Amino acid sequence: MLIKNKKIAIVGGGPGGLTLARLLQLKGAEVKVYERDFNSDVRVQGATLDLHEESGLEALRRAGLIDAFYANHRPEAGKLRILDKNLNVAMDTHSADDYEENRPEIDRGPLRNILLDSLQPDTVVWDSQFLSMSPKNESWELTFKNGSKAEADIVIAADGANSKIRPHINSIKPIYSGVTIVEGNIYDSEKNAPKLYKLVNGGKIFAFGDEKTLILSMKGDGTLSFYTGCKVDEFWVRDSSIDFSNKDEVYQWFKKEFGSWDPVWQELFESDEMSIIPRPQYHFPLDQQWDALPNLTMLGDAAHRMPPYAGEGVNMAMQDAFELAEVLSGNNFPNIQEAIATYEKQMCKRASEITKITLDSTEMMHSDDPITKLINMFNGVDEVEH
Repeated sequence: MLIKNKKIAIVGGGPGGLTLARLLQLKGAEVKVYERDFNSDVRVQGATLDLHEESGLEALRRAGLIDAFYANHRPEAGKLRILDKNLNVAMDTHSADDYEENRPEIDRGPLRNILLDSLQPDTVVWDSQFLSMSPKNESWELTFKNGSKAEADIVIAADGANSKIRPHINSIKPIYSGVTIVEGNIYDSEKNAPKLYKLVNGGKIFAFGDEKTLILSMKGDGTLSFYTGCKVDEFWVRDSSIDFSNKDEVYQWFKKEFGSWDPVWQELFESDEMSIIPRPQYHFPLDQQWDALPNLTMLGDAAHRMPPYAGEGVNMAMQDAFELAEVLSGNNFPNIQEAIATYEKQMCKRASEITKITLDSTEMMHSDDPITKLINMFNGVDEVEH
């Protein structure tokens, strides 16, 4: 096995990094995961995740965790309502018995716990925010914000869209998608956003109007997650002068930007029990490629960040994990560099195809008639060009 007696460092404890750690440990590898969160009890932000058959679910099968997944997934989270800005319902699967069970949903927190519980004790080194790394003989020395250091024979970047490790691999820059998201989480939404709580009804909502989007999803703990999507300039977050840590300033922006929408949407920003963060959406070039390194690679958003409008992010990361684990733990390559090169080639090809689908979906959902197009897509109807 190529990685026998090799120390492997995975930087980032998201689903991709933890899945990879689990799969490598099943093969007998020596793995550490360095995660910036202070401990495992830190609140996990973000919306629910729908896992796909060929990627996220396949990764869990290979990890021996599919039963744990189905013991913790949320069937009702797949219920979907598509609305216009005035609350007119265009599609509603809340009464269906088989809502999106081909893409079962799970909250991020329970998924992380399943993966964490599957790892050997002390695999995850918490409070390890990556600062820098430098070559040391044929290995790497990693330095973390808390002052600690670590050595590894192989480093895998699983540190997300703004990866600090990716520049060690290539200098390819991301491209702005044209859309910026304001992400929020309303805690105890039954009390703090009762009208929207009732409207979402445990599932999710896609709302459209004025070439803008609102996507809402309910988590099992009663948190309502939402994303606004607006077509703005790349540096809008900086140039808008909005202090995004000040909820009232964000609320004033929302009331103006979504002023023609039904007043019920204003409930998104009326509570103080919430968190807000702006996220400009980027993607990497469809034709990105680079020369493989002998002891360094990446997965997930670090390798192929993209907007969330096709639901592929976590699935891509988990598929990266099982494809990378497969090449590293096999005997089909003369050395680690060849294994990494094979993984990166197939990963880039797959990521290119999924990024193209995602960008098409992003454009469609922020177009002048997104509801008709989206419902046609769900129903398998091709758009007819006139």
